[in-house]
Amino acid sequence: MSRLTGQTAIVTGASSGIGRGIALQMGKEGAQVVVNFNSNEKSAQEVVDEIRAGGGTAVAVKADVSKEPEVIGMFEQTFREFGTVDILINNSGMQKDAAFLEMSLADWQRVIDVNLTGQFLCAREAAKEFIRRGVVPERSVAAGKIICISSVHEVIPWAGHVNYAASKGGIMLMMKSIAQELAPHKVRVNSIAPGAIKTPINREAWEDKASEKKLLELIPYGRVGVPEDVAKAAVWLASDDSDYVHGTTLFVDGGMTLYPGFEDNG
Repeated sequence: MSRLTGQTAIVTGASSGIGRGIALQMGKEGAQVVVNFNSNEKSAQEVVDEIRAGGGTAVAVKADVSKEPEVIGMFEQTFREFGTVDILINNSGMQKDAAFLEMSLADWQRVIDVNLTGQFLCAREAAKEFIRRGVVPERSVAAGKIICISSVHEVIPWAGHVNYAASKGGIMLMMKSIAQELAPHKVRVNSIAPGAIKTPINREAWEDKASEKKLLELIPYGRVGVPEDVAKAAVWLASDDSDYVHGTTLFVDGGMTLYPGFEDNG
């Protein structure tokens, strides 16, 4: 398990949930990991400690990805620690749910700022470094890899979560547009769209048997995902094993985007 040896990965929102799972898996695969967090330093340090306990290298770096100076500062700190960066996992995200007619402008804006603008800012800074440095053949055949963590809701509408769904739909076309522009520089850009994954943000949907049974009606494969499902996909997309994969979204959803409600209504 050394597909990322010698490479440095920034994982945003890595103190819990999917980001935590990806950071741990990147560490297992030999990457030096920057564990980004915004508010929960204790949890971020626990992720760092776990990576180090497994023989890996990691540091925790605080930054609110929606704020340009903090994003620039995170990259500067990464360069001081590790010299450069090879992989960006654009994972930071949040929900502020409300019925459309009751959604405040502040809640709309905050979700867009973190989920979409945050990915733009981080991808821009990563791409600058990838292009400046170019390909380092002993580490990777690509100059750099950007992986945006999206959601099945980049294609599935979600009433009551308009801000969240809009941010994820935006990620889809931002990713594809960036991929189109950066391909000549040997920078690969892709997305992962998780379905239902057992994380703290959606605990109410799976923590008891009744809730999980209802959720499983949306998942043809018959189980709710775990962060490791997404993490393993992220490692593959960050490795040279996927070198010809570019500008696409990999759905990790147990078939949720098959719209199982139509199974008997064809």
